[in-house]
Amino acid sequence: MTGVLVLVGTLVLATVAGLVMRSRNGRVRTTAATVATVATSDLPADITSVLAPGGVTLVQLSTTFCAPCRHTRVLLSDLASRTDGLHHTELDLTERPELAKELAVLRTPTTLAVDRSGTEILRVGGVPRRDELLAALQPHLT
Repeated sequence: MTGVLVLVGTLVLATVAGLVMRSRNGRVRTTAATVATVATSDLPADITSVLAPGGVTLVQLSTTFCAPCRHTRVLLSDLASRTDGLHHTELDLTERPELAKELAVLRTPTTLAVDRSGTEILRVGGVPRRDELLAALQPHLT
């Protein structure tokens, strides 16, 4: 009887954890004001070298064998091509694990929206939801 209760408890806990993880996947998180005021000179050279001169740049942080990263690449490229002032670039973290640590990336894909001055506007862990991402970026686009 105790074994059955342990099994049921484990299944309930795993289900709750899975539902929480699913609800957080692809959700747009705006960056806190204290983090968002980072100067461009403090950002890694990988990020500052890919910033577009105007508008907002979506920096996708990926790894080589990440299936959701391929889906994210297609989604962000399409969104950038259809939206004025929005640019997309991708950085591979496979050979740059220190960059993941520096930017506090816990999973791939992670998408950072960075304005022309290098300020991080928002962050998305997982595959972004197109409409939610576009709505969050709208105030920052020219």
